Amino acid sequence: MAAVAAEFGRDLEEDFTIVERLIKQAQAEGVRLLALPEACLGGYLLSLDDDAEHDEGPPALALDGPEIRRLTALAGDMVVIAGYCEAEGTRRYNSVVCVNGDGVLGNHRKVHQPLGEDASYSSGDRFHAFDTPLGRLGMMICYDKAFPESARALALDGAEIGVCVSAWPGSRTGASPDLAQDRWKRRFDLFDRARALENQIVWLSANQSGTFGTLRFVASAKVVDPGGDILADTGVGAGVAIAEIDVTRALETARRAMGHLRDRRPDAYPPLSHAAGAVPA
Repeated sequence: MAAVAAEFGRDLEEDFTIVERLIKQAQAEGVRLLALPEACLGGYLLSLDDDAEHDEGPPALALDGPEIRRLTALAGDMVVIAGYCEAEGTRRYNSVVCVNGDGVLGNHRKVHQPLGEDASYSSGDRFHAFDTPLGRLGMMICYDKAFPESARALALDGAEIGVCVSAWPGSRTGASPDLAQDRWKRRFDLFDRARALENQIVWLSANQSGTFGTLRFVASAKVVDPGGDILADTGVGAGVAIAEIDVTRALETARRAMGHLRDRRPDAYPPLSHAAGAVPA
């Protein structure tokens, strides 16, 4: 399996050229599951500031439209995951789709929206896992992974593999000139390892690289095993993190003695519908 760090923009034809190259590269390496970044079809937002100059945003694509069908044709017998702006009526969603040559296997709309992103997208409202030829899989987008409930919901729905696609930038304040030392990059990596370990699942993390508008992305695509160990990582540059892993065996090994899902005690946990310190409506 492989996770990509690459740079994508508004030009769909150029994006598809990059996607086709990455798919062919992955096929040559024997990859069966390929995760591409958030917004790889049409680019992300130019800025996350509320007062930023108006951004028309990426082109909105229908889940059953020609662009997604084009992606399925490119995927062939490989499972490919890619981020895009989804159109449904007048609404726009920051979405990620999972396909193979047979068609769409799953789709997720980003639930958690950081900073000014809600000015451009409507929010999704659920997390769910689905079956693929490679096992049961769950998806999330970028800021979703900052909330442990997101990955836990997928794991409780039977996900063996978690995939998070991102357009995760470096810090907005006090930015480090060295991306490898950036505090938002450090958080990106911590969330990846924690979500894999606490749920004892295989984890793929894809991310944009380079710059777009005011944003400088931390890349850092990776594959993480169910013990929270990084098996492959691109670092802060563009690249493809590839790892070979027997998912069933990896999960069995990780959960043999201490099963984090098995040993849960839901009866001991307080309701979590309200944030700490928040006043219920």
